[in-house]
Amino acid sequence: MLGAIVGDMVGSRFEWQNIKSKEFDFLTERSALTDDSIMTLAVGRAILACEGDYDKLGALAVHFMREMGRAYPDRGYGGMFRDWLYSDDPHPYGSFGNGAAMRVSACGFAAGSLDEARALSRKVTEVTHDHPEGIRGAEATATAIFLARAGESLADIRDVIHARYYPMDFTLDEIRDTYSFDVSCQGSVPQAIQAFLESTCFEDAIRNAISLGGDSDTIGAITGGIAHAYYGIPDAIREQVLPHIEKEASLHDILLTFEARFLSPVPSGGMSPIFVNR
Repeated sequence: MLGAIVGDMVGSRFEWQNIKSKEFDFLTERSALTDDSIMTLAVGRAILACEGDYDKLGALAVHFMREMGRAYPDRGYGGMFRDWLYSDDPHPYGSFGNGAAMRVSACGFAAGSLDEARALSRKVTEVTHDHPEGIRGAEATATAIFLARAGESLADIRDVIHARYYPMDFTLDEIRDTYSFDVSCQGSVPQAIQAFLESTCFEDAIRNAISLGGDSDTIGAITGGIAHAYYGIPDAIREQVLPHIEKEASLHDILLTFEARFLSPVPSGGMSPIFVNR
């Protein structure tokens, strides 16, 4: 989850002031945790609370997203999601917004198989973003994270995403000048994945994502989750980000507990067959 949080923080100051360059100060005093980080941690908390019984994951995701969203109310939630947070009777509302994908990284890290990663992503997504494109965006992100964590190559990850989810037939250089703000899954998830696919390290992946412009914190969060699974996070970056999370003891506890339980490579015996039903 920390990779998504890093990407969110790096992108937070560029969401409304896009920068079409990879040359910028990576983390500054203006970098902040937005709704992307809060909801990422809420999903992680729901997964932890399941204790391996994922039949109740959807209900727990609803509970913890609403609890934590209300506890951290001024973090940039979208209008429909904010209404859902405070509704007396919350129901999914047909959204295909990229909020489905920015919060799902814990599913890719907790899953023991590719099929499970996809199933977990659906359970935490359909409680709000039940449009097919919302489900697709979350599942594509969780799939990329699981494959990255399993040690698959950039080329193989690209092939799975291209075959099952989105046409990955573009480069960042081809779209950067004309790419603009887009909060839909279909208009930001493939771009975030491409930022990872063109990267050389964790930091480079997030710099790629921010350089596109658009919804920078969310694109950064999506890319950051995948890059974390593939590269890990350099200690220097972790040390810069953790103090922001440590200010909120409950958030820090969720992160450390999740990492202790799930932050490990996919066991070799649990990976086969990784490309079934790609």
